[in-house]
Amino acid sequence: MQQNVYTEEEKNWMAEGEKGSHSARVTPSMVNVLGENEIFVFGSNAQGMHHGGAARVAYDKFGAEWGNGEGLQGHTYALPTMEGVKSTQAAVDRFIEYAKKHSELKFLVTPVGCGIAGYTPQQIAPMFKEAISLENVYLPVSFWKLLLGKE
Repeated sequence: MQQNVYTEEEKNWMAEGEKGSHSARVTPSMVNVLGENEIFVFGSNAQGMHHGGAARVAYDKFGAEWGNGEGLQGHTYALPTMEGVKSTQAAVDRFIEYAKKHSELKFLVTPVGCGIAGYTPQQIAPMFKEAISLENVYLPVSFWKLLLGKE
C-alpha cells in the first residue's frame, strides 16, 4: 500500500509543532494517497493543461480535470500560477476564501508556483499568510519557515 512520504525535516517540523512551537500542519513532500476529505492543492496554468509536476500528479492520481485551471476538481484544487504574481495572489485569495467555507475538507497545499512556474518560496509563501489560522490548510515546510519567521 502506498503512503505519503515525509522528509526528516518535515517530521522534525511536525514534532516541534505538536510541542506548540509552530504549526504541525505540514504537507508531505510526496503525496501518494488522500483520505476521503483530503484535497491536493497544486499549481496549474489557467488553461488546465496538467502536463508536469504536481499538476500531472493531480491529473493522474487525484481527479484533476484536463482543461480546468482553477478550483475544486475531484480530490484536487487547482491554483493557476503561470500567469504572473498578481494573478497568482488573486487565485490564492480565492482559495483561502474557499477553504474558510469548507472546514470539513483538509487542504494539502504543495509548493505551488515553486516548480515549473519558477517562483521562489519567498515570493509565494506570503500569499498564504491568511491561511496560518486555518486549521484545515496544510502548507509545505518551506512556506511555514517564511510565514513564521523561522528561516
